[in-house]
Amino acid sequence: MAKLYFKFGAMGSSKTAQALMTKFNYEEKDQTVWLIKPATDTRDDRVDASGKVITVLRSRIGLYAPAEAIGPETDLFAEFKKRSEKEKYVDVIICDECQFLTEKQVDELKDVADKLDVPVICFGLRADFQTRLFPGSKRLFEIADSITEIKSICRCGRKATVNARFDDDGEIVTEGAQVVLGGNDRYEGMCYKCYRALVEDKLARG
Repeated sequence: MAKLYFKFGAMGSSKTAQALMTKFNYEEKDQTVWLIKPATDTRDDRVDASGKVITVLRSRIGLYAPAEAIGPETDLFAEFKKRSEKEKYVDVIICDECQFLTEKQVDELKDVADKLDVPVICFGLRADFQTRLFPGSKRLFEIADSITEIKSICRCGRKATVNARFDDDGEIVTEGAQVVLGGNDRYEGMCYKCYRALVEDKLARG
């Protein structure tokens, strides 16, 4: 029986690289992959000569592949069934940046695994810069069949668990919108102890 997998890690833990390597492994065995990511994440999108926006998954180590952008209104179960009927059968769904999925979309991916017997592998963050769960990640923790942490380390050597956000001056950010797109220029994975030390230092300085 197919499963819904959730593979989570802090910023810089090579989640996208692992998603792309998983895609390669399936395709090497002549399996068809539907590679998707929420349309919220536009960091690596590009515009071709005709003006069409091309959605791309790109890892920090240079791996990349075109993907399909998924809007919050998309019914993933219905979209998968339609795709399978019109095109070659899809053997697996791989979703990157799954923290930006809606809770309903996570339920729809679970239906794909349970009702259509197609594995779904989701890669993403657990929590935001304030250590609060993203809605998509919260739902995945609740209903995923398999949950795996992709580990990375803080500068101090401890395991990174927090996605600290920084402003243009390198100051840690403690308030603001949950979603602000950025990479190494904006976020750093760190342990909770180092994160709390930075927050407390900022509060002490007023």
